[in-house]
Amino acid sequence: MRIALAQFNPIIGDFNRNFAKIQHFAAKAIELSCDLVVFSELAITGYPPRDLLERNDFVAANLACLQQLMTAVRGIGVICGFVEKNSTGKGKNLYNAAVLFEDGQIHHKVYKRLLPTYDIFDERRYFEPGPESTVYTYKGHCIGLTICEDAWNDEDIFKERIYPVDPVARLIRSGADLVINIAASPYYLGHQQFRFNMFKSLAAKYNVPFLYANQVGGNDSVLFDGMSTAFNKNGKLAARARDFAEDLVVFDSQASKPSPDNLRPVAGSDTESLLRALVMGTRDYVTKCGFSKVVVGLSGGIDSALTAAIAVMALGQANVAAAFMPSLYTSQENYADTAKLSENLGIEYLKIPIDSMFKEFLRFISPDFKQSDVGITEQNIQARIRGIILMALSNKHRSLVLSTGNKSELAVGYCTLYGDMTGGLAVISDVPKTTVYDLARYINQEKECIPQRIIDKAPSAELKPDQTDQDDLPPYEILDAILKGYIEDLKGVHELVEMGFKQSTVEEVILKVDRNEHKRHQAAPGLKVTSKAFGYGRRYPLARRY
Repeated sequence: MRIALAQFNPIIGDFNRNFAKIQHFAAKAIELSCDLVVFSELAITGYPPRDLLERNDFVAANLACLQQLMTAVRGIGVICGFVEKNSTGKGKNLYNAAVLFEDGQIHHKVYKRLLPTYDIFDERRYFEPGPESTVYTYKGHCIGLTICEDAWNDEDIFKERIYPVDPVARLIRSGADLVINIAASPYYLGHQQFRFNMFKSLAAKYNVPFLYANQVGGNDSVLFDGMSTAFNKNGKLAARARDFAEDLVVFDSQASKPSPDNLRPVAGSDTESLLRALVMGTRDYVTKCGFSKVVVGLSGGIDSALTAAIAVMALGQANVAAAFMPSLYTSQENYADTAKLSENLGIEYLKIPIDSMFKEFLRFISPDFKQSDVGITEQNIQARIRGIILMALSNKHRSLVLSTGNKSELAVGYCTLYGDMTGGLAVISDVPKTTVYDLARYINQEKECIPQRIIDKAPSAELKPDQTDQDDLPPYEILDAILKGYIEDLKGVHELVEMGFKQSTVEEVILKVDRNEHKRHQAAPGLKVTSKAFGYGRRYPLARRY
């Protein structure tokens, strides 16, 4: 049997567009003489639909789209994900479902059994766990159909399992000789390799082909890398789709070896993968929210330079504008560096000095505010003036503001509410400062896009004379390691000290993280690229004493 794995980039709730995408890829699979085409989890609605699932009209529109597909797509079997109503009268009203249909008839239907509630997932909020699935015989194969998390509970892979059953093992015992998993499995660094190893292991363990069709694209903060794969019964890679792009690849269950055409190239390093993720996520967030243009506030520093470069890769130079807003404390280097960066990127460059605005602000606000006494309040005023300018440009030109803060800054509150945090999307808010440098160097491999001096100079907010980040923060190599341990690995003070970090430094960093929860609660949505990002995947109370 020839099976196409089709990964496309859905827009949540755009049923007409999603219908057209499914129809297009089904037609392509027919052209390639495929017997079956497989789409991702909740392909009809797009994932994650979140509280749209509470609306009856949304669920009805999804069911109507399925019926329309069954009428329109002929001559091939189709597996895709959708939302089904729970008619039992018990439990939640909905199922996360998958269907196999052909020529207007439903042949097989399954409901997702394992519903994740960790990190960004909250599926038990909406769905009822499905009953045990059965295998289905289709064109000579006994297919075991699973939905995403249903495959993530193997006892040999997960030593501490959170679910009492393993749907894959049960399907194999029921006679499945081919397992298909439709998924919306998010991207973060390291996740792709884990998935690859897991599916490879499952295929070899059970001696059956294992096929995995994943969603691709960005939906809000959550990014999906695609990389749909098929492994033969020996656990050998038989097909692989591209990463971070729509694609269709074919698995032939009768072929002795895979066709090279169905082994697509993917990123060769974590840095390349991360850059592709950020570019895709920026493009999708901006365009799916109805914008075509963005504006970036350039400071002369590495963070805004990287953000601008990513924006150009995502949207094209004609759709990116840069605003440089110097003050009395801005170095001459940054005048030159922002101009050079904008020239290298080929983007519009606006220079809007803020010094006179800052002076007038201080003159009117109170006699207690003097430009000669630049404390934290005066520093924040400068940042907020810049935020106002950026939002004015956004309103005037209908451009989305991209905020430029990195994860290290956001973690410890080294940012200003309604100032440099202003924006509609925080592109690198899940990228640690040390990784920001890695990305900048990677971008500069073929030619100098980001001026080298921007990469080499000491980072500074330039809100007071001779300021550098390290006046207030530990060296970023130390800070990022502590932050990863505390935020992503959930380690406490004693565990971090045992790793070799100075106790006073650890306590200072953790105090800053905890005190600034309120800032992050008001931050623009950011693109999730690590195992634990700020946003709805990390939910801490604002008022607490722990």
